[in-house]
Amino acid sequence: MVARRSLGRDFGWLWAAYAVSAYGSGLGFGAFPLIAVLVLHAGPAEVSALSAVGPAVGALIALPLGPWVEFRRKRPVMIAMDLTRFAVMATIPVAYALGRLGFLQLLVVSALVAASKIAFNAASGSCLRTLVRPDDLLVANARFESTNWSSIAVGPPLGGAAIAVFGPVTTVVADALSYLLSALGVSAIRGREERPRRTGAGRVRAGELLDGWRHILTHPGLRALYFNNLLVGGLIMATEPLLAVLLLGRLGFPPWQYGLAFAVPCVGGLIGSRLARRVVARYGQYRVFRTVGTLRAVWLIGLAFVRPGVVGLVTVMAVELAIIISMSLYSPVLATYRLEQTPADRTARTLSAWSIGSQASIAVFTALGGLLADATGPRTAITVAGLLILASPLLLPRRESPSPTADRELAAATAQPQ
Repeated sequence: MVARRSLGRDFGWLWAAYAVSAYGSGLGFGAFPLIAVLVLHAGPAEVSALSAVGPAVGALIALPLGPWVEFRRKRPVMIAMDLTRFAVMATIPVAYALGRLGFLQLLVVSALVAASKIAFNAASGSCLRTLVRPDDLLVANARFESTNWSSIAVGPPLGGAAIAVFGPVTTVVADALSYLLSALGVSAIRGREERPRRTGAGRVRAGELLDGWRHILTHPGLRALYFNNLLVGGLIMATEPLLAVLLLGRLGFPPWQYGLAFAVPCVGGLIGSRLARRVVARYGQYRVFRTVGTLRAVWLIGLAFVRPGVVGLVTVMAVELAIIISMSLYSPVLATYRLEQTPADRTARTLSAWSIGSQASIAVFTALGGLLADATGPRTAITVAGLLILASPLLLPRRESPSPTADRELAAATAQPQ
């Protein structure tokens, strides 16, 4: 039996902080739409707005946060974003207890949580590369990926049971407390962190808002992977509400089967993330991007053929399992490559730009999918998404990128006399 590689005490605290917030979010998965329906008696249009508009507004709020995060110590930023999420999430059970909870509050909280998540992830990625060696980045990202999928497998079923026993805002309380615990975990990291230096004025300049996208779009490999990710992520996420309508409404699946259909395949996330390091060592990053990036696009069309009964349930599980294995193998490789190919002084802006684009893409495709489903039905909309995603491998890199040089070039530049 091969012993788990130790990445150090400080990484352990970062991983623990990530895990506790991931499991909190897993418990609270779907809580906002559920509260909107059960407590506020919201209609389909309002629920769709909550799923699409909140994260989209959050992405706009996060736009100036990339440069702001870049030139500050990352751990205080992560703690501040965790405390922000704790505070705004905590307003929901308080308002509910007072009988003052409204739809606008849910929308505002959704947007602020989305913006804080983008800023936290940008700071976390920058922090990670200071805590582990470059050779260990893939191992670290694979551990984050496996934790994410295990939280999705365990959290929603437990959250559903908690809501049934204790009421609709129970999982929101658990999610809020998880951010508080995450902040404590980040504060336990003891390594010395230098304040990043910047030249020029102390305020964020207009040009810096676009530096993350400028780096992505001028780097051939990152540019191709970015546009591929926007298309794939947007289309896959857009099918989730469509599939809920199809399974729970048109096909009459009971809620427990619907939850089971998505919880069980998350085991694939553990499989894919554990394979990532060995697959890259054997075949290289480029072949993973081309092969696994293609495989993750071919399965979605299978959801268009779901039928009632056990066969339909097994079909959903099989398709979701194949998608999740592919994505969980692909994602840590992508996260590692993105860090390797980004200069250290531009990491936060690049990660922020990537997240903002992803959130916006999901919002746009979700809205378009909802409109198409209203006009033609959810099965047709899922079919269109499944066909469109088949074109996504055309956006993958056509040639292998050179070995990582971003940090070496930056170090050489800073070592030159001024």
